[in-house]
Amino acid sequence: MASVESAHVTRDLGARPAVQVVPLRALPVSAAVVVFVALSIGENWKWGLVFCHVAGGGLWTAIDLFVGLVVGPILGRLSTPARAEFSARFMPKMVVLMPTVVLMTLATGFQIAGNLGNLAAGSPNHAWLIASFIVVGVMAVIALGILEPANIAVLMEMRKPQPNGQRIGRLMQRFVYTAGVTGVMQVATLVIMTRVASR
Repeated sequence: MASVESAHVTRDLGARPAVQVVPLRALPVSAAVVVFVALSIGENWKWGLVFCHVAGGGLWTAIDLFVGLVVGPILGRLSTPARAEFSARFMPKMVVLMPTVVLMTLATGFQIAGNLGNLAAGSPNHAWLIASFIVVGVMAVIALGILEPANIAVLMEMRKPQPNGQRIGRLMQRFVYTAGVTGVMQVATLVIMTRVASR
């Protein structure tokens, strides 16, 4: 029975059109954002730094919470073909979006913290910033070291003439679990950041 279902999944996945791993149309937008971040840091441009940090952090938080707490549980209940169909449309966008958002948030946040003196050991926000670095560092490792490779592996598998439906299912399960972890960790980030901003 399992082998019949696996064969059906493989046939279903094999009938799909070629999947684009990196959406090329999104690359110029990502490049423009990276240039804007670099210029803001290089010129120590206060508005640019704050805009990139707030916009990047807001997007990262919203995406993690939505994917981890809403999309993740839904994906966990879908069949492998349905997960594959979702992945073919969703994962390419995440391949470009998440590294860009993570870069925006972390690079400008470090610069802002330095400008405000929060990195100094005597700052009242120093302990909160260290806690933030730990939480955000773990989330960055998860996003770029686990979720991103899983995204790419799913897309590469789907490009094969005979995709392995079971492997796609396992990779998507990893995605669901790790997205849930980062979603919960984003709540801790919100607590820390609002605490720092209110001092």
